[in-house]
Amino acid sequence: MAPPRGWPGPGGGQVANVDPPTMWRATTVQACGLWPFAAGSGAPMSGVPLGRHLFTGATVCGDPLSWFTRAHYISNPSLFMLGMPGLGKSTLINRMLIGLAATGVVPLVLGDLKPDYADTVRALGGQVISIGRGVGGINVLDPGAMGAAAQRIGGEAGRVLAAETHGRVLNMVAALVTIVRDRPVDDHEQSVLSAALHHLRERTPSGRQPLLPDLLQVITEGPDRVRAVTLDRGDETRYRDAVDPLHRSLLGILDGPLGDTFASATSTRINLDAPAVCVDISRIGEADTQLTAAAMLATWSDGLGTVAASHALADAGLRPRRWFFTVLDELWRPLRAASGIVDRIDALTRLNRSLGLGDAKITHTLKDAESLGSETDRVKARGFVERAGMVVCAGLPRQEMEELGQIVGLSSREIELVSSWSSPPGWAGSGAVGEPPGRGRFLIKVGGRPGIPIQVAITDTERRLHDTNKRWVENEVGIERASTLVPDLSKSSGTERAWTA
Repeated sequence: MAPPRGWPGPGGGQVANVDPPTMWRATTVQACGLWPFAAGSGAPMSGVPLGRHLFTGATVCGDPLSWFTRAHYISNPSLFMLGMPGLGKSTLINRMLIGLAATGVVPLVLGDLKPDYADTVRALGGQVISIGRGVGGINVLDPGAMGAAAQRIGGEAGRVLAAETHGRVLNMVAALVTIVRDRPVDDHEQSVLSAALHHLRERTPSGRQPLLPDLLQVITEGPDRVRAVTLDRGDETRYRDAVDPLHRSLLGILDGPLGDTFASATSTRINLDAPAVCVDISRIGEADTQLTAAAMLATWSDGLGTVAASHALADAGLRPRRWFFTVLDELWRPLRAASGIVDRIDALTRLNRSLGLGDAKITHTLKDAESLGSETDRVKARGFVERAGMVVCAGLPRQEMEELGQIVGLSSREIELVSSWSSPPGWAGSGAVGEPPGRGRFLIKVGGRPGIPIQVAITDTERRLHDTNKRWVENEVGIERASTLVPDLSKSSGTERAWTA
């Protein structure tokens, strides 16, 4: 019998490499006659193609919406992803976004902080909205798509939707006041805001949307409807005592760090017919936590209002039903910005099934939740992982994996595997760019099932659309400037040469 590589020696035909046999995928009916050469695998095939199984090489497909609606693998259309920076977490979500958009699902990136997804949304023909000082703003009193849908539907259904719109606007104004004060709004102040918003809506001409300065003017004037909820009993002093703290907070919004972004008309409304939407807030600095929190809350309020409007129009038979997929990357940053974000995301993870909405949340470690200000917020944040239909792990340290294993039920082999992906590349580099061993490798966990390890290989198009290291690539101007500023070390003294060496 010939050796596996052929006979050695002259005329033997020994080969250095043996090509692997071609692999085919077929159903049990089609491949039944090929037994024992056909072997099945546990790789799911429903959803967006993600990559290959790390051990079997089988194609693995999946996404929260497909596994919830078609495959029924999960009971909640949500995904939670953890992993160290630079291992490809947002790249995998970017692939899901592209694949779901191809099936008619509308991706919504409500608050792109880097940005990671704006180029992809543009390539899909979607809408990119920039928010930030001097770039674009949001009028929190604008009912947006929900208000337009309420008018179009009319009747009792339209009235109910209009009431929901009023509640969303009220909650958003109260959230801005909470951010400025760093404490919740009092109950009687909520009543004052609600009455003032009703009065403002009634006196604003059709076709024009009220602004925050208009709301402040109503509180200053003190119409009867607003005075009634303060129990002023005709006493001007009692009325001013009741509304002055709220008045000062609204002035703090208009004249403070939030005024440029929230005091004027909405620069660009979300388009209900767009195939994808990205709200880019990357122009807001990382240290500007107040504006980040306000922009995130306003963006989520407007985005989820758009989702509600789309479903209301579909219920009335005025437009086809559409599903949505929201992406919240760098979860640690909005969570630390304000407690209102935690409540908003907590509500979303509990209600996304009824909203026709799938979601993906991405962060680095479970310790991101431990850094929140209150124990209540920490408990809510830990619940995001417990309620997620899919938990996806990139490379993480062993201690982090052991803590995560107490929540999602990881085996010792799975903990060891994912922990090995967090190792850095070796020191013995050849000058080429060395990648971490765990880049592109993920473990997908669903309930008590064994995890599915996958290897993701991105295409050139994906790499071009989703390059998170753009700022580390020198441009021609930078190279030219560097060449004029850096001296020629070959002309330096011997002491300098020895020190630089």
